[in-house]
Amino acid sequence: MLETSARLLRLLSLLQAHREWTGADLADRLGVTARTVRRDVDRLRELGYPVNASPGTGGGYQLGAGAELPPLLLDDDEAVAVAVGLRTAAGNGVEGIGEASVRALAKLQQVLPSRLRGRVSALNQFTVPMLRGAGASTVDSGVLTELATVCRDAERLRFGYRDHAGSVTRRTVEPHRLVCTERRWYLVAWDLDRQDWRTFRADRIEPRSPHGPRFTPRPPPAEDLAAYVSEGISQGAYAARAVVRLRVSLAEAARIIAPSHGTLEPLDDASCLLRTGAVNLDVLVIHIMLIGCEFEVVEPAALADRIRAARDLLTRSLEPREVEKM
Repeated sequence: MLETSARLLRLLSLLQAHREWTGADLADRLGVTARTVRRDVDRLRELGYPVNASPGTGGGYQLGAGAELPPLLLDDDEAVAVAVGLRTAAGNGVEGIGEASVRALAKLQQVLPSRLRGRVSALNQFTVPMLRGAGASTVDSGVLTELATVCRDAERLRFGYRDHAGSVTRRTVEPHRLVCTERRWYLVAWDLDRQDWRTFRADRIEPRSPHGPRFTPRPPPAEDLAAYVSEGISQGAYAARAVVRLRVSLAEAARIIAPSHGTLEPLDDASCLLRTGAVNLDVLVIHIMLIGCEFEVVEPAALADRIRAARDLLTRSLEPREVEKM
């Protein structure tokens, strides 16, 4: 049987790792009686941990939210994962979170045991963050938190939405999920005015209080919301769309094509389909050529014609010509 202090730490770790435990399950895990579990829960409450208890056969114990953030217990892998996440968060497109991430990382590193400090230090020394591109955008961390909250609480959201041209429209939606790409955050929501699912860039959203009323969540527009958003921002938003067979494996194509640039489907071990879009066919030609692998246009046929025209232009440009004499 564990000593009291060690048992309290073990109990706290169990409560933090699981949404709800029955008294019998906790007693079994700790090797004690249900009465001892009740006493240990009372001790945790005295230390400031809000442990909620629900009576009855279906009841149990659950760690609730308190007025202050209590200490968290992390195992080795969890501690390293948090350290890596904090370091990554500094450049992940959330405005105002970089400094807070650095402060939290400093506190975490201060209490890490030496065996873990070495692993985190190696990641810091031998990882180089890629600079954010010109098309990247940042979203206010307060807005992002507000969007996550209304998604969690299933509350209607009213906001002003700024389009690419800068025009603002009023929208009322039933928010469902936030999706993050390598450069931007998106809100997937049911648009009440348009009676359809829509994807909104989070950095263009200006929430307007109050939120609500609450609603019953609808079935999502797709099982894979990441793929749904990827298809919408890489194809649905563009007038020109194409399907191209790439003569590389799906894994190799995924390494060079970002989710915001198109969706990939496997064909065989040596090829895959790319579905993508652009403002016009000429831009699509450049986009596909920059991928840098052999390909075959599946559709539209007009894209193949544009590629032939580009080929002929390049060929003529490379042919030597006599300089006309004045």
